[in-house]
Amino acid sequence: MDNYTIANARVITPMRIIDGGMAAVRDGVLCYVGPYDAAECCGTVIDAGGLYLSPGFIDLHTHGGGGHDFMDAVPEAFLGAAKLHAAHGTTCLLPTSLSSSDEELLGFFDAYRKALPDNGEGAAMPGLHLEGPFFSHAQSGAQDKRYIGPPEPARYEKILAAGKGLILRWSAAAELPGAMAFFRRLREEGIFCAIGHSDATDDIACEAIENGCTHLTHLYSAMSGMVRIKSYRYPGLIESAFLFDEMTAEVIADGCHLPGRMLRHCYRALGTNRLCLVTDSLRGAGMPDGESTLGSLKNGQPCIIEEGVAKLPDRSAFAGSVATADRLVRNMRDLAGAPLTDAVKMMTMTPARLMGFKKKGVLAPGMDADMVLFDDGIAVSRTFISRLPK
Repeated sequence: MDNYTIANARVITPMRIIDGGMAAVRDGVLCYVGPYDAAECCGTVIDAGGLYLSPGFIDLHTHGGGGHDFMDAVPEAFLGAAKLHAAHGTTCLLPTSLSSSDEELLGFFDAYRKALPDNGEGAAMPGLHLEGPFFSHAQSGAQDKRYIGPPEPARYEKILAAGKGLILRWSAAAELPGAMAFFRRLREEGIFCAIGHSDATDDIACEAIENGCTHLTHLYSAMSGMVRIKSYRYPGLIESAFLFDEMTAEVIADGCHLPGRMLRHCYRALGTNRLCLVTDSLRGAGMPDGESTLGSLKNGQPCIIEEGVAKLPDRSAFAGSVATADRLVRNMRDLAGAPLTDAVKMMTMTPARLMGFKKKGVLAPGMDADMVLFDDGIAVSRTFISRLPK
């Protein structure tokens, strides 16, 4: 359906909500957004019944969902996870890897390439996010320690060559030997780089910013806080998010990784222009409680889904998130106290800006027709995804 109009909607823009609004689409592109105007209607008219109409959600960090993990390295995993997240309002996502052997990573690339032509129902997948393998052992979290280490040029050049044109984002620890050269190399390739699973202090974070790395992967999770060295205290990565205006951050707003009060703190301190929401979801997103697997079915680690999160089998720590994007928006409104316009912005406009997706993230003429309808409880009714070639 290339030409259509969604009418009788509460249209969410970055600044306000337009009651009785509409959005008209021609050839997969928005041609009018605003109060209802019969003259601007195009094609089939869809009655939204007073539901909210939002830009499609953009998830920059997800490992899978619907029983699929991208590290399964089969096209069905990419297609299945993309379809699950689309049902929860996500119109664009970056399939994310875990630290693994280079062979597994190359399989991840190959499966992504094979899946793209058949992705007719799921969220768009414009490129990949590599989470690891250049991480701190001290902040490895649920990442497999067998595969993590410093960024050695021979290894990352091999990965860059194999993933040429596929990698949009890469997360790595900033304090490791060779990290700054690695960040500079990523920027040469136009890859968005972030500090993650890192024990860096604020002076190292400052140096990373100077070398083109200006984002923090999952704020408060697997990163250093204030440290004490010989009686003196030094800010860590957490504090760097608030000290440096150049630094942006993402937060797993599932209500488990951070409680509502901390989500409120992040929102108030960083604002919508510097904070975006990510699911960091595992295969357990959208699945019932019970046993699951972190990472690939072949080489992954067992975990348990309960109480809205994935945990290690001994319940000593979280293994990851099972959130979907609608849950994040709901939590930022209900737990963090953000107005709905701001909660939506952190799931749409801000991630689009960070990644340079110039045609996504806002409902405005000329933008891709990526949209989602949901009710007062942020329960998704319908998702619209532009299929225009980019």
